[in-house]
Amino acid sequence: MNVNHFLSRFDGQSKLLIRSLLSGVSGAHRALDVFRKQQRTNPELSSWTNLVDTLCRDEVVYPGTDGRLTVKALVCLFPALFKQNLLTFIYLIHSLLPKAAVLRLLQCLSQDSSPSPWVSALTTQLERNLGSLNKEHLFTPVCRGRLEELSQRLGGDTGGWAECFSLETEESQNTPCLLELGKQKKRKGNFDILDSDEEILQQSKRLKMEESRSGHVHAEEVREERLDAEEPAQESNQDHLPDDMKVAEKLEGDASNEVTGQDNSCDFLPEHIMASALQIKELLESQTEWDQSSTDVFQVFNDCDPKQVEVLCSMLNLSDIAEQTLPKLCSSILALSPDLSFSTAATLIKSLLLQRVLSLTEPASRCLVTVVMSLCSRYTRSMCHALIGPLLQDESLGNAQAELLNKLIEGCLDSHYTLLVLQITFKISWSEPVLSVIHSLLDSKPDINEELFTQLTAQLVCQGPRFIKSMNFAKMLLTILTKYASFVKPPNKQSLSECLMIHETFLKKSLQAALKRIP
Repeated sequence: MNVNHFLSRFDGQSKLLIRSLLSGVSGAHRALDVFRKQQRTNPELSSWTNLVDTLCRDEVVYPGTDGRLTVKALVCLFPALFKQNLLTFIYLIHSLLPKAAVLRLLQCLSQDSSPSPWVSALTTQLERNLGSLNKEHLFTPVCRGRLEELSQRLGGDTGGWAECFSLETEESQNTPCLLELGKQKKRKGNFDILDSDEEILQQSKRLKMEESRSGHVHAEEVREERLDAEEPAQESNQDHLPDDMKVAEKLEGDASNEVTGQDNSCDFLPEHIMASALQIKELLESQTEWDQSSTDVFQVFNDCDPKQVEVLCSMLNLSDIAEQTLPKLCSSILALSPDLSFSTAATLIKSLLLQRVLSLTEPASRCLVTVVMSLCSRYTRSMCHALIGPLLQDESLGNAQAELLNKLIEGCLDSHYTLLVLQITFKISWSEPVLSVIHSLLDSKPDINEELFTQLTAQLVCQGPRFIKSMNFAKMLLTILTKYASFVKPPNKQSLSECLMIHETFLKKSLQAALKRIP
């Protein structure tokens, strides 16, 4: 199904939420960010109401080759990952939403003839949270059978885990089934209900190590059983559904590493991601031109969670790829649809550019400047987090890095991000390259307020004595006294006057004259 065919049916704000929910495994959190911004400007939740109305709209579809028409809600025609992200997003904010609208959407999703296990489990859990007396299990019959078999291998006791799968056991609406698993007795002690992910991780690792040593369950069997058990695993931490997947994946990777005695990061990645990683590595090492099919392989970054992106970038060793390959790689990243999430883009930018830029001893090449500016224009927030901030905070920042930062400030950063970078400079020790960056930031005239100007003045007074002969410091002061004169109040004026008293460049008289002209 071509999702873009249906986007025209949504209004502007709804489209933003839809695109966020389509943006891979992090779609729920991206949608949450968009929703919060929309709620600040429109607290009446009209964007949510419009979204539900459109998703519940009837659509005429062909179910198969029999040629007969059927009617389904529009939401049923979207991919399974979108539905999973949508339900996770609703789960996180359902207390803020109209109950009737949520139930209406869940009713429409029930029209889906073959829902994924995740969608079924999330739908059931949401219905319970909204007061429904739905007694269905949150896991499939196949998963239930696997878990029963695993519980017998681990202990063989009729209590503990086995009680979770008894049809006669009444299931509490508020206490997830998996919390009861914490009561399972080990051979050498008790499992208490654990309050932190770290404790859960350690207990699970020890379990899997015991299984391996005793020969009951081999590492491959544990991996297979965990994949089938992912469906109910979301209940063990209802407030952070997406984190459950990350914890489960971390458990698998750590347990496998301990059994083998090696740090096999490749084993952490699913097979389809590993296959794409090998294709990308071949592309990066090849000298041929990339066609459209070559570019499409980078879509795998939209299918990875943050930890998988880190492993993938480490495998590809992006910081060491040839500079002539950078433009092709950059074009492929910019061509991805939907755009990368903030965390994915930040990880990519850090892996690809940070060490490369830090190692500069002369001005960056035109190729590198073009790549950095192109990525910054599309992923500005990620660039500030992964490259600009770390560069400013690095004590080895030199003129080559400062020159590149100044080009980004002049060509890519709007007022909001200029202010963000300026605030970073308040928290670091200044140097000559940092002074040139601050001058560029101020010269772009961001929408500074009195509070930020007061912080800036305090930094001038505090760090100024080290730069009494610095032309960069003098130019920065001149910009402040001419472009920001309206912010100079009597207290600020007194502080700036004291700062100028010890200044020793030839611009001292010009600076004092500019200060005197301020009423």
